[in-house]
Amino acid sequence: MPRIIFMNDRLVPEEEARVSVFDHGLLYGDGVFEGLRSYAGRVFRLDTHLDRLWASARAICLEIPLPKNVVAKAVNDTLAANNLTDGYVRLVVTRGAGSLGLDPNRTHNPQVIVIADTISLYPAEFYSQGLKIVTAATQRVQSAALSPRIKSLNYLNNIMAKLEGLRAGCVEALMLNHKGEVAECTGDNVFVVRSGKLLTPPPDAGILEGITRNAVMELAHAAGIDCHEATLTRHDIYTADECFLTGTAAEVIPVVDLDGRTIGTGTPGPITARLTADFHKLVRQ
Repeated sequence: MPRIIFMNDRLVPEEEARVSVFDHGLLYGDGVFEGLRSYAGRVFRLDTHLDRLWASARAICLEIPLPKNVVAKAVNDTLAANNLTDGYVRLVVTRGAGSLGLDPNRTHNPQVIVIADTISLYPAEFYSQGLKIVTAATQRVQSAALSPRIKSLNYLNNIMAKLEGLRAGCVEALMLNHKGEVAECTGDNVFVVRSGKLLTPPPDAGILEGITRNAVMELAHAAGIDCHEATLTRHDIYTADECFLTGTAAEVIPVVDLDGRTIGTGTPGPITARLTADFHKLVRQ
């Protein structure tokens, strides 16, 4: 059955969902997006995702042509039109069609697109047994050059690192910043457990401050787990008791090996298991 897509002001069959070849989102990756999850018919932290989308758009001087409440309704309507209660939503805003050239002032008609579908980012056995990942040679773009807090349509930096991971036989890769510090993986935030404490890189390490990341930090505090941001290097991951990743699509997934070095016991640890269970409870509330 064809999927139903929200385009600007209405729901249309996917074969009718089109953007201009002159759209700067296509030509230059000029636009912003959010990935959201729906659980039991409710979108997890929809308002927070929309706030981040609007912040990203404002940072690149892109005026979203619809108000937040209309976009929120479009997200829920698209899920309903596709008969999805547990699903993934990709919300995209492009700069709009324009002339060839970088000038965003020569564009018009920004496109607001909502796509809803199912998603299975990693096989089930990776959640029970853990991921093996490698460090990518591709560095995270410096924050002074382009803020990682802008969730833009240009993901080439992440894609190049992802290719390195895939060619090494891994589904994910760790990215370092220009100082050699741990930033994030290609699509997920990083956590380590050391001596019962939960640590994750701070925003100034060059990360996207993930919504799932923040939810897991809240859960850790509620569980009495000492959790805080800290500058990390690969040494901290190599010598950690546990490691896991968080992301909207990935949720919470353990990492048991980095660069061929076993992390902890080589199996998902108890704090990872606790926070995974707590996260699953949270999203169903």
